[in-house]
Amino acid sequence: MENKKRVGIIGATGMVGQRFIMLLQDHPFFDITVLCASARSAGRTYKEAVGDRWKMKEAMPEHIGEMPVLDAADISAVSEKCDLVFCAVNMKKEEIRALEEAYAKAEIPVISNNSANRRVDDVPMVIPEINADHYKVIEDQRKRLGTKKGFIAVKPNCSIQSYVPMLTPLRKFGIKEVVVSTYQAISGAGKTFNEWPEMIDNVIPYIGGEEEKSEVEPLYIWGEYRDGRIVPDSDTVITSQCIRIPVTDGHTATVFVKFENKPTKEEILDAWKNFKGLPQEYALPHAPEQFITYFEEDNRPQCNTDRDIYGGMGVTAGRLREDKIYDWKFVGLSHNTLRGAAGGALLGAELLYKLGYFD
Repeated sequence: MENKKRVGIIGATGMVGQRFIMLLQDHPFFDITVLCASARSAGRTYKEAVGDRWKMKEAMPEHIGEMPVLDAADISAVSEKCDLVFCAVNMKKEEIRALEEAYAKAEIPVISNNSANRRVDDVPMVIPEINADHYKVIEDQRKRLGTKKGFIAVKPNCSIQSYVPMLTPLRKFGIKEVVVSTYQAISGAGKTFNEWPEMIDNVIPYIGGEEEKSEVEPLYIWGEYRDGRIVPDSDTVITSQCIRIPVTDGHTATVFVKFENKPTKEEILDAWKNFKGLPQEYALPHAPEQFITYFEEDNRPQCNTDRDIYGGMGVTAGRLREDKIYDWKFVGLSHNTLRGAAGGALLGAELLYKLGYFD
């Protein structure tokens, strides 16, 4: 394909950075031209910098292993080698916000996996099938930053993608209250069982910051563009609990919903089956053919068998049934490091590419 964009990965040595590398192999829109990490990794080859911390099932691509690692703080050097960057770093929020803004002001678009800029009201936080119209706020952000090309766009928290896709097409029935509990895989903390043996045969009923994200971020996804910013939805109330469980990949959600106008089961299933967005219309490289897949079996969806549906980019639902207190309840599942992290960010970048935001 003509006009392939040169891509940098900031935080390339971490788990999400590694996932970006694997997803970008032979991509029709993007070529990896620069890998960035902290100053302590800079100057080494990528293979040397990662050492024994390669966490992907697939082998490290040989040509990637030989690439030099640059210091992510050396924005001038990095920006000479790329047209946009994916950012997935482990730093304090204020440091991440400053780093991402610095890249944007250097006229390098930033597609962020981090939470630091998620609730900045002119930074679009997008699930591409749901609220791609929020990308229009980029022009307002560029005015604030004083840029022509540079901007920041973020993907939302990995756990909300196990239930927000299912709730979104049901909003036409007037969602009033949502109670959700998420059961989150250890890879959401960037860990494997070898690194976190205390998670084996264990459940931890607390994940720092997750419950607030689960209750607030969906309201931004469902918000609207108004007066140069994204105004969150104010009609829906969400309460949540977030729990870490001994699973490698896949975040599961149990969801209870109260409606203003209670739909039938057939109406819900029909809404899920027919729900699609611009990624499907454009047939983007990482768009799942079917966004939401519903299982009739009582014991589905399961992490081990269903998280990889459509290359880990689809979401799945099951156990839809009426509730004695709320109207309906169901179970959702998404792959947290694919749809929920690097894959979701890449799908957003593919859509931004198609819409011309990198030109």
